[in-house]
Amino acid sequence: MINFLNLEYFLAASEELNFTRAAKRLYISQQSLSNHISNLEKEFGIALFNRTVPLTLTYAGQVLRERAREILDLREETYQEIADIKDFTRGQLTIGMSHTRGRRILPEILPVYQERFPGIELHLKEGNSTELDAELLHGDVDLIIGMLPFRVEDVETVPICEEEILLVVPDSVLERTYPGQTGRLKEQLSEKADLTLVKDCPFLLIKPGNRVRTLSDDMFAEAGISPRITLETENIETVLALALKGMGITFYPKMFMSGQEGWRSQADHLLHAGFYHLDSPKAHGILGIGYHKGHYMSQATREFIRIAKEEVLFQV
Repeated sequence: MINFLNLEYFLAASEELNFTRAAKRLYISQQSLSNHISNLEKEFGIALFNRTVPLTLTYAGQVLRERAREILDLREETYQEIADIKDFTRGQLTIGMSHTRGRRILPEILPVYQERFPGIELHLKEGNSTELDAELLHGDVDLIIGMLPFRVEDVETVPICEEEILLVVPDSVLERTYPGQTGRLKEQLSEKADLTLVKDCPFLLIKPGNRVRTLSDDMFAEAGISPRITLETENIETVLALALKGMGITFYPKMFMSGQEGWRSQADHLLHAGFYHLDSPKAHGILGIGYHKGHYMSQATREFIRIAKEEVLFQV
């Protein structure tokens, strides 16, 4: 019968491909690690490592490495499922989302969730869309929140509310780029915000990998535009702040403006920037929750989704 500890130690060694580093990572002696590996090789009757420099896996070792991950993941999911069945008073939930969207969404959900389930330990992993998709795929988060569709396989999605990407255009940028045409362009943008109207303006964008950037690039391609990008950053609040100072135009989710109408009105009045509804289907989407269909869904995850739908659906 396979010993789980042997498997855990083998997996660490197969990832490090160095017994010294693996032993240090596991907080055991190198001799102890070697004994566990030897016991596993005796059990299977085949060598799992080529004792070369550097250390390499045999074909049997490569196969076992993949199976070991599956077996250990299944063991963890089994314990989690049994614990849920036994008593839903303790547990943990790891949520993945961008830090900016978290600022808007999580205050609507987490206080309610924590009040109802105080024994659930909450963790938050922040990153861009590409990073979060990978976290979900590898089981590092229980669920992710972002604009649909998620670009990862085997993900079940739960829509929670509508989302729209706005075009932020300061008057000063229009005047510099199209002297004497600002008034006419603002009227046209208000009626139908077509990107071709501002194709020569400088753009401030968040970096590739973010969902808003992906949608922006799609809209540029749709309009046949090669934008002049002045600056890229990971922080969408930074590009908005710089746009409002007249450095360029940018894209900003309407959801992030919700609850800040006073600030927005003041910014529009003082800084003369327009927030326009884009004439593209890609600017209109759905915010949703994604979870991996192949992973066990804990009760903590199910309850979070239920509360998210209750608290966000009609409020954002």
